[in-house]
Amino acid sequence: MPRGLRITLVILLVLGGLFVGADRLAVHFAESRLADEVRSARSAEDVEVSIGGFPFLTQIAGRDLESVDITISGMTTDNGERTLEVRKFDVRARDIALNSGYSGGVAQEATGTAYLTYEDLSAAADEGVSLAYGGAAEGGASKVEVTGSVYVPLLDRTIERSTTSTISVENGDTIRLRADEVPGEGIPGVEELIREKIDYTRQIDGLPSGVALTGIKATEDGVEVAFSGSRVSVTG
Repeated sequence: MPRGLRITLVILLVLGGLFVGADRLAVHFAESRLADEVRSARSAEDVEVSIGGFPFLTQIAGRDLESVDITISGMTTDNGERTLEVRKFDVRARDIALNSGYSGGVAQEATGTAYLTYEDLSAAADEGVSLAYGGAAEGGASKVEVTGSVYVPLLDRTIERSTTSTISVENGDTIRLRADEVPGEGIPGVEELIREKIDYTRQIDGLPSGVALTGIKATEDGVEVAFSGSRVSVTG
């Protein structure tokens, strides 16, 4: 190989290495800044961000990111009446078109899962109500065991009852628990009192524009809530 060609190849390799190094430094800086912004905006305990695609600098120049994965831990939502801690929140955004000021953009597709523990769901429920895993049900429905205490004026005492409830999502932003059957002891009004106590509806506030809850599943460790959306607004 001619000496001049060898020198040219060495220079290209060095420049290529410098470019890759600069690109990786830039993406790590961007991931750190985005994590800090999300942590502050969501009052989260911890945030991890991974920006996909290479080279990153070319994506920034074209204002079009291939993918961004975000994991948020310890995020709290508040609907004005109750707070609900979301133990973990995984978000996967794809094909993000950034605006001219790089302060936000639109993701063509976003999917993810929110993980809620029974302890956190119980804390967000009415006083005297606790939730636990209710086991598998026919047809794949998710079941949660709900235990509640309620004062019955007719009996002049407080009674405690447990029942399995079906868990579902409604209106794209609400988690709903509905007791399958409430033991009312044959006493008028008791079933209504117990159901009023243990039936559970909680709205998940703070979802990005364009995102909706699409499914929910009860597991032994907690509840997994799936969400997705298209043309999702992403703001900085």
